[in-house]
Amino acid sequence: MHNTLPLKRYQNTLNFLKSVLPAPATILDLGVRNPFAEIMEQNGYTVYNTSGEDLDELPEIVKKYNVDAVTAFEIFEHLLSPYAVLKAIEAKKLITTIPLNLWFAKAYRSKTDMWDRHYHEFEDWQFDWLIEKTGWKIKKIEKWTSLVNKIGFRPILRKFTPRYYAVYAEK
Repeated sequence: MHNTLPLKRYQNTLNFLKSVLPAPATILDLGVRNPFAEIMEQNGYTVYNTSGEDLDELPEIVKKYNVDAVTAFEIFEHLLSPYAVLKAIEAKKLITTIPLNLWFAKAYRSKTDMWDRHYHEFEDWQFDWLIEKTGWKIKKIEKWTSLVNKIGFRPILRKFTPRYYAVYAEK
């Protein structure tokens, strides 16, 4: 893997995925093809990705796939209305991760890529409520910190404050 990939986050995500959905399994991974989709395939999963459609405008795109599970790794924070996509999913299993809202940092916003922005950075209870309100039952959760090798007050806080929230839910 290339050194710029978030190895700790990917390993945590893969471990979580394997714990709730052992391979082989067929997955619809929301979002365009990405390095983690390749990691899932290397670990025995069959992975389909959406093609960059605006899921706020076309939430029904998720109905085109007959899969064992839908994954959404750092996707829902980019949507204005993740509710519609979560309601439209017909698969019986959902594995998702989101970045948690950090009290000491503002929501992420790329200055160069208009799609690389977080409309939502949830607290865990807010995301749980969204998942449950859209008809899912949460079966397992996990949290982990982000690896930051910088000096300063916020980087120190990041070493101890969970940044990522993983949820496994079933219909």
